[in-house]
Parts: sequence; structure tokens; C-alpha cells
Amino acid sequence: MKEPLISVIVLTYNQEDTIARTLDSVLAQCCSAPFEVVVGDDCSTDGTRHICEAYAKQHPDTIRLMPATANKGVVDNYYDCFEACRGEYIADCAGDDFWTDKYKLEKEWKVLAANANVTVVHTNWNRYYEDTKREVANKETPFASPITRGSLMLESIITQTTAPVIHLCTAMYRAKVLRDFYNTNRALLRNKEFGCEDLQIAFVLAHQGDVAYMPETTLDYSVGHTSVSCLPDSAQQFRFVQRTASLSWLLASHFNLDTPRTRAFFALKSYELLMHAFRCHNTALRSEALEYANEWRVALGKKARCVMWVTKCPLMWRAALLLRKGLVGLKGAMHPFK
Repeated sequence: MKEPLISVIVLTYNQEDTIARTLDSVLAQCCSAPFEVVVGDDCSTDGTRHICEAYAKQHPDTIRLMPATANKGVVDNYYDCFEACRGEYIADCAGDDFWTDKYKLEKEWKVLAANANVTVVHTNWNRYYEDTKREVANKETPFASPITRGSLMLESIITQTTAPVIHLCTAMYRAKVLRDFYNTNRALLRNKEFGCEDLQIAFVLAHQGDVAYMPETTLDYSVGHTSVSCLPDSAQQFRFVQRTASLSWLLASHFNLDTPRTRAFFALKSYELLMHAFRCHNTALRSEALEYANEWRVALGKKARCVMWVTKCPLMWRAALLLRKGLVGLKGAMHPFK
């Protein structure tokens, strides 16, 4: 087997219905450079690992399945795979997403090989609705030039709220750039409390060099189901917002990024935390939200101060929840098909 020039990380957990589709899309790549696939199954409780084992057995020269261990979370799972990668370049694809361009790796590898200052190349992507099999093109591409100075993107990456500035599952990056930073700043990248692995990677890669963009679509990003960023209740949503905003704060503090836009972002996140606490009727989460607002040096806006005032009084809090429930029900009755 040739030493791989490219490593593809595939993370998965309880995705028995989609992991084969993901692996098939990676194995279908037409690439003149040798590549390996490093699969990290995070102790799935369904049939995911059995499927991964079958693929590894069928493609022993390409697929390496990481050893089975106790559940470790997405951050440790990613960086364990990252440490195992042998390629000069790294791409990744989540176990419920899939690549749609069989020349993705080839195109991105050639961009990196031809541009020494480019640390990462990424592309456009679709949202893929699992229930209807419908594809909807992403229309949020704030930096669509072929090559952008990465430092110009940092503020946008750290304050992203909807579509990621760099969707890592569309990207390929230089392993050495991230590895050098990882070896000296591990705590900024690998911390279970972050709840995600991609934001900090995109930020560091942009900080370290130029970013290339290709307008073609190479990924279908699966939506319409519970995932790391799509959670079913307000308590879980509170924790996801808190973890990702805390990561953004850590990066902003480390890299001295303090602008009106970053301050507005942390004010928004503080308001979101207060609203999630309000919907949960959870006083501990309310206190925690205010602690984070203080840590992030946020001047609370009118809406956040209103939520803080309402949730100060238990009776008022309960009344506000009942009123909200009634308004939501009325809205549903008036628009039953929305």
C-alpha cells in the first residue's frame, strides 16, 4: 500500500442508516493521489460499528477503523483520528453527510499543491433533508473569492450563527499547519467542553494563512434530525449555545479579537442563553446565563434585561410561560399548515 498523501476523517455515532452512504461517497472519489479513510466510531449502540467493520474488512488498504473504546464525545473522537492521520492533507465527512462530487479530493489537493500560502480550501454545499430527500443550495458564502487572506475571515468565523463560514466537511487542509498549532496550543483545540471540533479548526487555519474557495457544490449536509447542533429541548440547546459561545470567547481572548461585531455576538448569545433558561423554567440555568454574560463582558440589551426581570419573580415567570404557551398555540391554530 502506498503511503497516503490525503487522509479523510469520518466521525460517526449511532448512524447505521447513513454511514454506508457516507463511506460509499468517500470511496467513490477519483483521485490520483493515494488516500486513506480514518473512521472514528464513538462507541455506537446500534449497528454502526458492524457496518464500519465490514467496510474496513472489504477495503483493508484504504479504511482504518479506530479501536473501539468508551464513548468519548465528538471533540476527542476527532482529534484521536487527527493524530492517527498519515496524510499531508486532511479532509473529513460526518457519518450522516455525503460527498456529491467524485473529484472533490482531486480538485482540492491540486489547489493546495499549487498555492503554498493556502492553508485550507473549501466549497459550497447543499442542505439535504432526509425526510423528503430534497437538496437546498447554501446561499451564505461571505467570502467567495478564489483566495482570501485568512485574517479577513476571523471575525466572521468567530461570530457565525447560521451557516458556517468554512464548512469543514467540504474542506481540505494542510495537516502540518493544524498539527503545529495543536502541539503548542492543545487546550484551544481539544476540550470536551467545547461541544464541537470544526469552529476552532476553521479559525486556526484562517489565522495561519490564506483560504481558497471553489464555488462548486461537493457536499450534501444532512438536516432534519437530532444532531450536535440540532437538539430537541431548551436545556440541551442552552448547553450547545454555551459551549460554542465559550469557545468563541476563548478564541477571541487568545487572539485579542474585540470588535463591535464580536461584542454584539456575545450579547446575542447571552440573550439566547437567558431565553433557553426561561423556556426551561430553570433557575440554575438563569444564574449560569448571567454568569456567562458577566464573563463575556456583555452589556445586556433591552430584550435580555426584560427576560432577566421577568425571571426574577417565580409567579411572573410562570405567568409568562403560560402566556407564551397560549400565543404559540394561537399561532399554530391560525397557521395550521406552516
